[in-house]
Amino acid sequence: MSDLLHLAAAAGPNDLPWIDPAFPAQPLTLRSARPRDFSPDTPVLFVHHGVLRNGGDYRDFWLGLVDEADLFVVVAEFSDQSFPGARSYNFGNRSDEHGQPQPRAHWTYGIVERTFAALREAGLTRRRTYGHFGHSAGGQFVHRMLSLGYRTHVAAAATANAGTYAMPELDVDFPYGLGGTGLDEAALAEVLRFRLTVMAGTADIETEGEHFPHEPAAMRQGGTRYARAHRYIETARAQARRRGLHCGWTIVDVAGVGHDGERMSQAAAPLLAAALHTAS
Repeated sequence: MSDLLHLAAAAGPNDLPWIDPAFPAQPLTLRSARPRDFSPDTPVLFVHHGVLRNGGDYRDFWLGLVDEADLFVVVAEFSDQSFPGARSYNFGNRSDEHGQPQPRAHWTYGIVERTFAALREAGLTRRRTYGHFGHSAGGQFVHRMLSLGYRTHVAAAATANAGTYAMPELDVDFPYGLGGTGLDEAALAEVLRFRLTVMAGTADIETEGEHFPHEPAAMRQGGTRYARAHRYIETARAQARRRGLHCGWTIVDVAGVGHDGERMSQAAAPLLAAALHTAS
């Protein structure tokens, strides 16, 4: 675990090859952005990259933000070589390459919690909770992970410009809903109560790119990523009303921003910093 100290060795960028115990043959890279005034009491934010698996770029988006936000940012980079396709990243490795369900211990969603536990064991943080920011495919990873119960130590989370969503509906199968995941009514209620921030760039309306999901299940969620974000939160609010619950989700429109991880990071930084600094 002492190798983890390298992530905070100097202010600015630091990188570390990393093996998660559940995936011993599938290496990751941890990339950090350490603020100048770092201490073990600095809040920890996990940032999740997009489909290009460019964790270094996403870490660099936060280099100019961490000092003012006073956040220790860690990006777990999932390479295509180690974790190919949307199945093992966006959709959490819940199924194998043949579409067969895998045990929860094999889901990639568990990597973040284990990494945080390792940071605590190494003495890099004394915090008991952490935050999430995910953009595009990383936004898919974040909201699905939280929906499937990986929330125990999460104090704040934002999903931004996701291409598709696991709608909070038990009659729509995963990954486009939560059907078939084992969640029941009580579990869905807890998902709806969780304080999730959905961020949508108002200019994220391009549909011609190779990475825009066009499959029928995706198109039923809306014609653009911006529309899908609003459909996601509208669905959550309707589900909460139907059950007589308060919906803890909020949506933030980021004016004039398209499918841009850097500018969405800039918009997310003050929101997540405010939430994480009031947590423990």
